[in-house]
Amino acid sequence: MTKKNNHRLNPTIHVLVPAQKFSELAHATSQWTGQPVAFLLALTVVIVWAITGPLFDYSDTWQLVINTGTTIVTFLMVFLIQNTQNRDTLAIQLKLSELVLAMKGAENKFAAIEDLNDEELEKLHEECRMRADMTLEHIEGRKKQSRNTSRNSKGTARTTKSIARPTS
Repeated sequence: MTKKNNHRLNPTIHVLVPAQKFSELAHATSQWTGQPVAFLLALTVVIVWAITGPLFDYSDTWQLVINTGTTIVTFLMVFLIQNTQNRDTLAIQLKLSELVLAMKGAENKFAAIEDLNDEELEKLHEECRMRADMTLEHIEGRKKQSRNTSRNSKGTARTTKSIARPTS
């Protein structure tokens, strides 16, 4: 068999190509629609539609044009936005995973946290909350100890100064 026909043996190639094309289209579209020119174009369409209202006597067809157009655009944009959101979330998750894995002393179980179910996430959340509370208590205890030590050393310094002074 030649390399040209190898794609027939692997059906995932057929799925991958449309998915990759969609991803590329979604990324390019999201980049374009996020620009001011896209907003200005949409605003221009709405203004032109509003101006043509009297020409069409504000008919049902005139209203149907904008309703249909906006519905189609909204419907398609939902999928593009979701694709972009999924892509961004995965990229952020990968970056965070890399940081967790690179951190000395970090718990590596957090690197794959996105794969946990809701119950496991809630349990882990409670564990983290308890650790955070313990850390806060520890910090507050150290601050209190530091203030007490600071007060005691100031009091000791005053006592030492008063003892060192000769009385006349």
